[in-house]
This record gives sequence, structure tokens and C-alpha cells, in this order.
Amino acid sequence: MAPNGYGSRVEGVHAVAAAIASGRVERLYMERGRRGRVGDLLDGVDDRNVILVDDVRSMADTDAPQGLVAECRPIRPVTLERLASGDAAVLVLDHVEDPHNVGAAARSARAAGLTGMVVSGRRAAPLSAATFKAAAGALETLPVAVVGSIPEALSRLKDGGLWVVGLDPTGDQSLFGLDLLTEPVAVVVGSEGSGLAELTRKRCDLIVSIPMAGTESLNASVSAALASFEIMRVRNRPR
Repeated sequence: MAPNGYGSRVEGVHAVAAAIASGRVERLYMERGRRGRVGDLLDGVDDRNVILVDDVRSMADTDAPQGLVAECRPIRPVTLERLASGDAAVLVLDHVEDPHNVGAAARSARAAGLTGMVVSGRRAAPLSAATFKAAAGALETLPVAVVGSIPEALSRLKDGGLWVVGLDPTGDQSLFGLDLLTEPVAVVVGSEGSGLAELTRKRCDLIVSIPMAGTESLNASVSAALASFEIMRVRNRPR
């Protein structure tokens, strides 16, 4: 992950609209046929920075850019210390490799009111155009820390006062109704193939599972969504 930030290329209607609303778009490539349908987007971009083309697909990183490709000022990652402040609720992705899963997880975390997300800068999906497209604008406002080591990041979050809860099918205790979620907390979702890494697991204060009727495993982004909204539910329930 480049130290200068992430999100320098954004594609697709929702992701580009969010980047424009954030004031990050420096140059927008738009297919001529799209101008009438998404013309309202142009209100946030200087006309001199809008370039009309016949087809953006040759310059796009995703398979379906929806006629829009934007070059943007990068978003700077936040520090772990910032994520650990206040009544934190942090989603940690332990080397999730599919950019669509990362984007969908960010979208769920933002919708559920989580205060931030932690991702690895190595052996994980980058915060790419595909990730931003799947996030549908969530990565514009969700604080994200990009770290070199997830286990080390968990130790630092714990030093900052957070409980660390790992999601794994082997957990004896259920995620649902977990009182610990009312405390400053980081919930860790493992990778698509192998789940939580062994060292990551050792840094967790508690391993919990998502109850299921069968033995099938859940997609990483589905697990992240369930965890995010369970934090919101537990924190908003009557006391």
C-alpha cells in the first residue's frame, strides 16, 4: 500500500459521485453517452477537468466502470491511535484477499456506524478501484488504518483500551448478544480461505462464532456485515 494514500482511481457511478462530494476528483473521464444521465455529477467538478471520451473501458481497472473513471487526490490512512480513541468500534480484516469483499465490508461498517477499519498493506486486497466500487462511497468517510502486521495492530489497539474479538466457526461463544460489544472493541474477520491466522488468533481476547443451522462457511463480507450490525444492535438495545 502506497504511503501517500489510497483511492487515487475511482470508477462507477456511486463511487465517483461520493468522491466528487468529498472534493477529491482532479480529473474525470466520462463517456459522451453518459453525460445526459449523470450530468448532475458535473456540478462538483471544474469543466476544465472533465474529459469526454467514447469509451472509458480501455483505461478502467474494473470490468464495469459505468462510463466513469476519476483520478482523485488520495485519501490518507489514519493511525491506530486515532481508531482506538473514544467509544471505538473497529472492524479488522485479517488478510482478506478479494477487493469486493473488502469494499462490501467497508460499506457494512460505515452503514452500521462503526468508527473505523483496519486492513493489511501486505498479502491482502489493495484499496483499489474495485474496492471503492464495491464500497459504494463508504471509503470516502470511513477511517481506515493500513498496517504492516495485523497481530501487531491488534496489540496496539489493546494497548489503547480496546477488547479484541475474533470471528471463527470454532468459537464456543456466540457473537450475537455479546455484552463485550458495548465496550470499545475491535472485531476481527479472517481471510476467505484460511480464516484467522494463528498469530492473529492468539492476540484476540475472545473467539466467538456466528451460529448457523448447517456447516457451511460464510463469505468474509457477510461475516463482517453481521458483526458490524450486531455491534450496532447491542449498543442500541434498551438497558
